[in-house]
Amino acid sequence: MASLHERILVTLLYLLMLVAATTTSTTLLAAAQTLPPPPQAKPGCKEKCGDLTIPYPFGIGENCSMRPEFTIACDQSTTVSPSANFTNGTFTFPITITKFSLDDGELQVMQDIARKCYDDTKTNSSSSLELPAPYIISTKNNFFTLGCNVLSLYRQVVDEDSQTGVSVAFCEDILGKEIPESCTGFGCAQTSIPSGLQNISIGMAALSDYNASDHWASTYKCSYAFIVEEGNFTFAPKTSFQQLYTTIQQLPVAVNWAIGDEPCAVAKNLTDYSCKENTICVNRNTITNETVAGYICRCKPGYEGNPYLGCQDIDECATSSGHCQNGKCINSPPGNYSCKCNKGFRHRDEFTCETWSNNASLKISLGVSIGFLVLVVLISWIYWEMNKRRLIKLKKKYFKENGGLTLQQQLASHGGAVETAKIFTAEELEKATNNYHADEILGEGGYGTVYKGILPDTKVVAIKKSKIGAPTQSEQFVNEVIVLSQINHRNVVKLLGCCFETEVPLLVYEYITHGTLFEHIFSKGKGSPLSWELRLKIASETAGALAYLHSSTSTPIIHRDVKATNILLDDNYTAKVSDFGASRFIPLDQTELATLVQGTLGYLDPEYFHSNQLTEKSDVYSFGVVLAELLTSRVALSFARPDAERCLASFFVSSIEKDCLIEILDADIMNERNIDTAEQVAYLAKRCLRIKGEERPTMKEVAMELEGMQNTAKHPWGNNTNSCPEETEYLLGSPINSEAYIVNVKGDGDEGASGTTSGYDSMQIQMLMPYDDGR
Repeated sequence: MASLHERILVTLLYLLMLVAATTTSTTLLAAAQTLPPPPQAKPGCKEKCGDLTIPYPFGIGENCSMRPEFTIACDQSTTVSPSANFTNGTFTFPITITKFSLDDGELQVMQDIARKCYDDTKTNSSSSLELPAPYIISTKNNFFTLGCNVLSLYRQVVDEDSQTGVSVAFCEDILGKEIPESCTGFGCAQTSIPSGLQNISIGMAALSDYNASDHWASTYKCSYAFIVEEGNFTFAPKTSFQQLYTTIQQLPVAVNWAIGDEPCAVAKNLTDYSCKENTICVNRNTITNETVAGYICRCKPGYEGNPYLGCQDIDECATSSGHCQNGKCINSPPGNYSCKCNKGFRHRDEFTCETWSNNASLKISLGVSIGFLVLVVLISWIYWEMNKRRLIKLKKKYFKENGGLTLQQQLASHGGAVETAKIFTAEELEKATNNYHADEILGEGGYGTVYKGILPDTKVVAIKKSKIGAPTQSEQFVNEVIVLSQINHRNVVKLLGCCFETEVPLLVYEYITHGTLFEHIFSKGKGSPLSWELRLKIASETAGALAYLHSSTSTPIIHRDVKATNILLDDNYTAKVSDFGASRFIPLDQTELATLVQGTLGYLDPEYFHSNQLTEKSDVYSFGVVLAELLTSRVALSFARPDAERCLASFFVSSIEKDCLIEILDADIMNERNIDTAEQVAYLAKRCLRIKGEERPTMKEVAMELEGMQNTAKHPWGNNTNSCPEETEYLLGSPINSEAYIVNVKGDGDEGASGTTSGYDSMQIQMLMPYDDGR
């Protein structure tokens, strides 16, 4: 049926082309005369650097730009063609510019590629890009890592804060194997760039030693790391490595700019307001989603030119001689024109003149117009019908591939026991999120974006949409939906349903209103710090939820990414464990599961990292790090701290062993009344952080001890440690000393990762790293 529609569409298009050719040939031939474009540079200033136009507020030379940071130097020394660079007066080094966009407040610059080579050159170069205000690296860029078992990171340092992104490309023994074409971690890894970056440094570190005789080194020679604007680099293993090794030294990077530091509402009242006549002011954050203030200027509709010099009305009468045949064209701003008909002709409409007497021509024109309209309507209907059938077929394909039929059968087999598992349609979720509008984004991570949605019954939900369309294991996904939909625990975010009609399945969760635990401990603007009693309550509730997942579900579930950003709080500060994207099921007849190492730096179980064997004790270790964060109000991993204090887990255990626990506890929440309970929690955290999983307590034991501590703290004699020491020891358990280790990634440069208000990036790694100082 679709092929018949296509043949009809082709035939109608051919007829439409014949009609258009007979009625518009005169107009097409007459449209050759056009006016030259309006000037873009400041009067008296050079407009071109080679083939590149330099528009004002930018300018070549000091007196030709609006401000010093917009001054451009045209380098005539290159042998190929002149190149436009930022001058040394504003930037620490020249940066080559390849494109300007006034309407978008954007320009394109060339950025060096960081590389680590294993050939005779032993090249080991980093890359950096330093931008002063008002320039910001655009979120249209992506961060790529190409290589085998290599880690790369970018880092921005502003005052004492830093923002870091990590990317790892790894491989198994590739001898005799081909690298996949897609950039999904094997030979190539990519991630998005967060907003607000100005100064960025890129460094690399090899996770394995190679020499020129190794298969990888002899075949691909180097590993690479770089940021590049979307659409300007496509990974192809057969050509990308060779091109980067021989010809490509730089890649384009998109940079956003704006005028001033004020929004439009403020700037319009200033004496140096930059938007000239016939223009409109646009806030930078409305087009770039940046939080930094500033504005750009645009010409009003119907006007053209440079909005920083003044926009002129578009003269339609001058741009083409095809207007107003049999009449005189009269320009009427803005962006319009009318016709004054010659003698013997009359107005058919404001823009067309027709003869008074030639009724035959009028009938022919009317017939052609009606026929043309019928063809357009018919073609539009056929196109709409074909597109509708294609979308229905595509939805059915996605529904089947994602396991929708299997899920329906299993839901039916439960006989209504799984009441909360609902299969949503793609249209329902699109409408609920206003077509996934940026204003509805609640948060973003390495695996996807979470949107706020409002269902037809006014129920508010959180909808998780994956970013990367990786192949879906439908049976595992269906099993996860079935199991999570049956979980009914007050401290686990509830799964309400899913959608299978899109390329990647969507998950619908209950909406938690009060943000993450990470935000309340570390981020500014969240009110007063959480009290110790409230922190102990949150820890106890989280431990209870994890213990429930480990031991009370039909199939034990290991969360695998326990961290402060995955613990949500509602209006009553009740803890809700969330984000099961990395979770795994452990069959009842097994105690561990061999998996690809996955987790978050700072929270990652070193035993799991070393052995690839995932156990319930991996969650215990991560939860121990969360306890340390609650006690100290320090982030799990920060390269802004001294070397000995970067990893909180090792520093925390070391402080206890040196009897320095009091010195690292958060003094703002500790007092004489709760210090004993805090010390007991600290020793419990130390037991959770033991390097050997078999020596750690189970999550159930941790939950029971925390509940006991919480009850003891509430009891009238709960703070009197001398009243019943034997009973307290029996209730809470005795702390046992243990050694702690830290996962240390060694590189060639100043690499590092630190906590931000959104936590750390999750990473996937397969190679083994040394503990502490390489022991």
